[in-house]
Amino acid sequence: MQNIYNLTLKDFEDYFVNRKEKKFRATQVFEWLYRKRVTSFQEMTNLKKEVLEDLEQNFMMSTIQIVKVEEDTDVQKYLFSLKDSEKVEAVLMNHDYGNSVCISTQVGCNMGCKFCESGRLKKVRNLETHEMVEQLLEIEKYCKTRISHVVVMGIGEPFDNYDNLVKFIEIINNDHGIALGSRHITVSTCGVVPKILEFSHLPYQVNLAISLHAPTNELRNQIMPINKAYPLEVLMDALKKYIEKTNRRVTFEYILLSGINDKREHAELLAGLVRGMNCYINLIPYNETNNIDFKRSKKETILEFYDILKKNKINATIRREFGSKISAACGQLRSKKEEYDEIILYDRHGESKRS
Repeated sequence: MQNIYNLTLKDFEDYFVNRKEKKFRATQVFEWLYRKRVTSFQEMTNLKKEVLEDLEQNFMMSTIQIVKVEEDTDVQKYLFSLKDSEKVEAVLMNHDYGNSVCISTQVGCNMGCKFCESGRLKKVRNLETHEMVEQLLEIEKYCKTRISHVVVMGIGEPFDNYDNLVKFIEIINNDHGIALGSRHITVSTCGVVPKILEFSHLPYQVNLAISLHAPTNELRNQIMPINKAYPLEVLMDALKKYIEKTNRRVTFEYILLSGINDKREHAELLAGLVRGMNCYINLIPYNETNNIDFKRSKKETILEFYDILKKNKINATIRREFGSKISAACGQLRSKKEEYDEIILYDRHGESKRS
């Protein structure tokens, strides 16, 4: 039995046409799921009995649960339990422009970036499309507010789960569903070049962010194994093709690691690497974890790095920090089974149950 949140509107249309039903049934079901947020098929009151029975026989609804919520200033971290008892995390951030959710795409991650907690557990499996969609739905239901932006930057490498990622984008972007604008969706990759090129052909104006974190192959090889497969010259060539194809600006994410990639010469090299590209650089103060090999750069070092980029006429920002006190910040999300003295389960109506 398939999860109903795996289906795009086109999938629903094909489903009903194959059953000799009218194509408009697909839109009806889609709107019941994503606009009216029903939690049972019987709530779809404008569908005839035969259609409801068919849906009940072939589809299930939610299979993920919020098992823990942690809060900090303007941020909430959600721990989800999946159908096979694996765990992933997602983060809700409150901005002055709206509410943004950072979702996960995999249980574990095979990219092996040395400074990132998410990769400490090798990839167990990809998340299915519905498990990505449901992170958004469950958080909206729990916090009782509209999510205005989605960033695909949680646990996992999104382009290592490409097909499910694309279906996820199609579902949340559809006007009959969640209707989240393409430009309010950002996907981050550490640099899977073939998928960057494939992504450029999608009919969506989705934002692309690149986890760069080093301006030379020698340094990037040390902290990001992906660079050995797709070195900087290959990555930058693909990104130039992406920009030419989409006319979209690319974001480069650059975590500042004390004494490793935060020196003046690194800033100058970085400016030279991206000069002339339609891009900007998002400087990220490192969020320290139990990994003793990496420390946060000093504030004055971060500001000096930023000033060098600006003097080189490179667009740059220093990311506002969220959730480091609850390990919800960039690079701190974990993907492992954890035991808690007390687990709070939230059903689909928002009622809590203690186990």
